[in-house]
Amino acid sequence: MTPTPTTDEWGIDASWLDALDEEHEVAQATIDRLREVIGQPPADLEDRAPIVARPGDALEIDQADVVCEDGEVRHVDGELPADFPLGYHWLSSPRGAVAGSSSPRPVLAPAGRAWGWAVQLYAARSRGSWGIGDLADLRAIRRMAADQGAGFVLINPLHAVAPTEGQEASPYLPATRRFRNPLYLRVAEVPGADGVDLEDEAGRALSDGSLIDRDAIWARKREVLMRIFFAHGGGEAFARWREEQGQPLHDWATWAAIVEEHGGDWHTWPAELRRPQSPELTAYVERHGAVVAFHAWLQWALDLQLTAASGDMTVIQDLPIGFAGGGADAWAWQEALAEGVSVGAPPDAFNSQGQDWGSPPLIPWRMRDADYEPFIQSIRATMAGAGGLRIDHVMGLFRLWWVPSDGSAADGAYVRYPAEDLLDIVALESHRAQALVVGEDLGTVEDGVREAMAEHGVLSYRLLWFEDDDPARWPAEAMAAITTHDLPTVAGLWTGEDVEEQREHGTGTEEELERGRTSLLAHLPGLEEGASIEDAVTHAHERLAGAPSTLLSATLDDALGELRRPNMPGTTDRPNWSLPLPVLVDDLAAHPLLQQVAKTLADGVGTAD
Repeated sequence: MTPTPTTDEWGIDASWLDALDEEHEVAQATIDRLREVIGQPPADLEDRAPIVARPGDALEIDQADVVCEDGEVRHVDGELPADFPLGYHWLSSPRGAVAGSSSPRPVLAPAGRAWGWAVQLYAARSRGSWGIGDLADLRAIRRMAADQGAGFVLINPLHAVAPTEGQEASPYLPATRRFRNPLYLRVAEVPGADGVDLEDEAGRALSDGSLIDRDAIWARKREVLMRIFFAHGGGEAFARWREEQGQPLHDWATWAAIVEEHGGDWHTWPAELRRPQSPELTAYVERHGAVVAFHAWLQWALDLQLTAASGDMTVIQDLPIGFAGGGADAWAWQEALAEGVSVGAPPDAFNSQGQDWGSPPLIPWRMRDADYEPFIQSIRATMAGAGGLRIDHVMGLFRLWWVPSDGSAADGAYVRYPAEDLLDIVALESHRAQALVVGEDLGTVEDGVREAMAEHGVLSYRLLWFEDDDPARWPAEAMAAITTHDLPTVAGLWTGEDVEEQREHGTGTEEELERGRTSLLAHLPGLEEGASIEDAVTHAHERLAGAPSTLLSATLDDALGELRRPNMPGTTDRPNWSLPLPVLVDDLAAHPLLQQVAKTLADGVGTAD
C-alpha cells in the first residue's frame, strides 16, 4: 500500500514519494523555512473566505440571503437548491458577508471525438510573417485543419512578457497569465494600419534568419504599432472595450508602461511605484497616459485578432503553471505570493537534480483570502475567445513543489492547495466560456488526482512516449498524443539526432542517454531497422490513431519530420523556443507527410468505436 504523507497545518507534506514509490523525508530546515514563508492565516479567515459550492450542496450555515450576480436575492436554508444559478455570488450570514461561488461538478464535455494539430505558434511562420508566427498564421492553420476534418488546434501559451529588450523566449514563464503577447499581432491587420507606412518589406525580412529573434521583432513591431496607435487610437470601440476590462487591464497597462522606463522587474523600480495602490502611481499614470493607453490598445487588437483566428473551431490555449516573479501578475498580487521560494519539481527519472521553474507560488490561504481572484482571472483570461484550455502541470491544483531560494530543487517540499475549490472554479469558468479542459497529468501523479479530474470532467493527457499500455487501452476521457515540446520528435528519436544533440549539450551521461532512447524506441514496436523518417512518423501516428481517447493530437513538428524538439530542458546554450518550422504555413497543406498524418488520425477518429 502506498504510504500517505503527513501534512501539517501549513499544508506542508513531511515526506514525498518518487516515481518508484520510494519515500523521502523533507529536512526540518526546509519545513521551518516554508512555515515562515506561508505564515499564519488570520483568526477570522474562515469567517470571510469564499465558500465554493455546487447546487444541492449543504452549506456551512443554516440560514442566509444570497445576492446573486444579476442582483436577485435568494434565501438559502441549509443547502443550495438544485436550480440555484451558477456564478459568483455574495452570501450574507450571521457571521458576516462572504463571497461565494456556485459551480457545476463537471466541466463542459467535448462535442464528440476529434483530432487536431498541436502548434508552437511562434514557430509557424508564413510569407506574411514578421519573423514570428502570428495570429493571422493561426487563422490559416485553423482553416487548413478544418479542411482536413480536424476539430481543434492546440497552441502554446500566448501570454505577454515584459515589453523590453531581452524578450523572454519561454512561453511558460510569462509576465502575466491574463494578457497576451503583442508579438503575435499581424501588424497589417491592426485597426488603422492602412493609414500608415508599415514598411512591410523590412518586417518580412525578419523571417530571413534561421532563428526567431524576438528582440528585433519586438523593436520593429513596437515602432510601427506605436505609429498606428497615435494615428488611429482605436476610436470609440477601443474606449468601450477598455472601460469594460476594468482594473485588471489598467494594472497590466500601467505595469507595462513603467517597465519601459524602469525595467522588467518591479522589485528594482523606485519604491513609490512598487505597489499598485500607492498614491504616487496615479500621478505616474497621468504623466504617462499615452504609453499606458498604448499597452491597453495592444490588448484590444490582440483580442480582435484571436477571435478572428479562432473562428468556429476550438482553439485550446495553454495555461502555464506560474508567472515571472518580477512580472505584472506578481506586482498586482504580491500580497498573495510567497517570497523567497519558487515552484519546481523534485528529482525524478528524467532529472536527477530536480527542477526549479523560477515562478513564485501563491500562498494557499492568501489566495482564498483574495477570493481566489488570482486563479479565477488567469483561468478566465486563458479560456477567453477560443473554446478550450490545457492546464500545464495540473497536479499543481493539488500540491506544488516549493523550492527555497537558498537551496537546490532537491531541497524542496510539497505544499497542499484547495484542489476541490480550484476544480470547481475551473468547471464554472468552463461553462461560462463554453470551453473544454485538458489537464497535463504527466510524470509522477499521486493517488486521487486522476480520479478527481475524471469526477470534474477534466480530460487526462496521455503520451505514447510515457505510456506502457498499448494505445488501444488508453482511457476515453483523455487527449492522446505522441510527444510534447519538451520531448523528442519522432524523427529526432528515430534517427538518433535528438540523443546526439543531448550529448552536445551534456544533458546526461552516455549510459543515461542511450537508456532513455532505448526506452522510447520501445513504443514503436514492429518498425523495421533502417525505416525512413516518413515510415517512422506514419507508424507512430497509426499507433496513436488506435487510442479510443476523445481527442487525438499531432504536432506539426512531427508531421513535417522535424529533427529538433522545440525545447530541451536543462540546456542554456541551445536556442530553445526559437526554432521555426522547416515549412512555411502557406505550404503546409501540400506537404505529403503532413497529409498522411492528417488522414491517419481522421481515419482513427472516424472508425474507432
